[in-house]
Amino acid sequence: MTTPDAAADTFTFDPAWLSALGVGALLPRSLSQWEPLVLEGLAQFLNTLPPARIEAIAQTQASLALDAPLPERITTLLLQCPTLHKLGQVLARQQHLPQALREQLRQLESTPARTDSGTVAALRQQLQSHVSASATPAAQLVIAEEPLAEGSVALVLPFHWQDKQGTHEGVFKVLRPGVAQQLDEELSVLPQIAAFLEQRGQALQLPALDYSGTLDGVARLLREEILLEREQAHLQAAHALYACTPAIHIPALLPWSAPWVTAMERIHGQPLAEAELPHHERQRLASIAIDALLAQPFWSPDDPALFHGDLHGGNLMLTHDGRLAVLDWALIAPMPKPAREAVVAAMIGGITLDARQLRKAVSRLGNISPDDPRLVASVEQALDALIPPPGSMAVPRLAGFDWLLGLLDQLALDGHIHVDPALSLFRKTWLSLAGVLADLGGEVSPDLPLIQRGLSQLLAEWPRRSLAQPLDASALGTHVSNAELAHALMAASMSGWQWAWRASARFWSGAPHLWSGWAPPPQPAPSPTLPLR
Repeated sequence: MTTPDAAADTFTFDPAWLSALGVGALLPRSLSQWEPLVLEGLAQFLNTLPPARIEAIAQTQASLALDAPLPERITTLLLQCPTLHKLGQVLARQQHLPQALREQLRQLESTPARTDSGTVAALRQQLQSHVSASATPAAQLVIAEEPLAEGSVALVLPFHWQDKQGTHEGVFKVLRPGVAQQLDEELSVLPQIAAFLEQRGQALQLPALDYSGTLDGVARLLREEILLEREQAHLQAAHALYACTPAIHIPALLPWSAPWVTAMERIHGQPLAEAELPHHERQRLASIAIDALLAQPFWSPDDPALFHGDLHGGNLMLTHDGRLAVLDWALIAPMPKPAREAVVAAMIGGITLDARQLRKAVSRLGNISPDDPRLVASVEQALDALIPPPGSMAVPRLAGFDWLLGLLDQLALDGHIHVDPALSLFRKTWLSLAGVLADLGGEVSPDLPLIQRGLSQLLAEWPRRSLAQPLDASALGTHVSNAELAHALMAASMSGWQWAWRASARFWSGAPHLWSGWAPPPQPAPSPTLPLR
């Protein structure tokens, strides 16, 4: 932090201070070239906030102990901005971060109450009056004096009530006082930040990314998160989706919900990733989470499919009866069926090493021509990565979701494509859940349960395929038409040749060491010949 204008008596944040704070550790090593831009962009973001908020952030940092660990300082900084708080929740389970930093960031998943007691008392009175005036008043409803927890935008107040069936428990979820204004202050400056990132990224000779489109998408999502009516509609949709999945528990809505408050069933349990369980039980829960939260909606014929958009560790609970409770449906990732069809087509292209099919599928997911030389080179590199190095005993890599998302990530980072926002949010869901499962200790790869569910879906829908048009996959949960399936089976029969060709190409491309120092053997001296007359 610096104070460049003593007369104005204002604080400003500079990239050097953020670097000393250790903010660069939030990036994986593979993205180290982006660290200067991230630090400058974050400093620019903080310095565009209203002066009162800048001073509050500075004072909070000054109030920490002089020897406060850097991870604690980073977490404290993120906690004071709803947008940065959400970022910290996403990063909290990422394995590339130092353990001490991850442990601090996990506190952002569900923080202790920070709202002052007077404000909480006023909220309790408002809620009590709201229930009394509702169509279903509960005379014996008692609201707890202290919040159960606070998140990035809301606080949760527990309550209980009695009726003829007995005692019941619920929670009221309301927006934190002032959070809407804070969020508006932060989101309103994002266009300015996008322009800054574009200019500085060019000066730093970084790939040209669509900063404006990306930050605009972030702003739309965060604005949706404070619309509690949307969350209530999402909860109802999630109930319908998982009605026949007994291993998943979605909190039930209660009749006292309103545009400014969500009333729902209280869930008792513990965070999934922190549950002390035997290995086989962790494996079971990891498989349930992948199958229900990723595979089930992905292989659905619904358009769009409903994915939870905020699967950080605080939103996945293990209930006392061994079920997986999924909380906080404010943010969802509605993925259109055409996007899922393109994802499946791309994976089939990867499995069969069909570079042209893979390029065509990727072009449907991003704004790039299938014959663009940049896409051609990236696809060839991605397909070659599936083949073990020459002489290696490694198992060939599976061309699954993780591999495909890695390809799309690289294309986006190189500035070659801008993927659909729905796919970006699905990527966030995948990343968050994978981090939670890694902390859970499960050894289940998200790819295998997803592919197994897809094969099961293929068998289940087989009778319906006789009625489907050859090129129509609109009613098929596998997202593959009969014509595409026939082509995939034919390509699979030829994939052995593709594997052999690519393996031999990799071998010979790395083979010069085999003949380094090699020279042709000496040739025998020619036999003397008689001159011809």
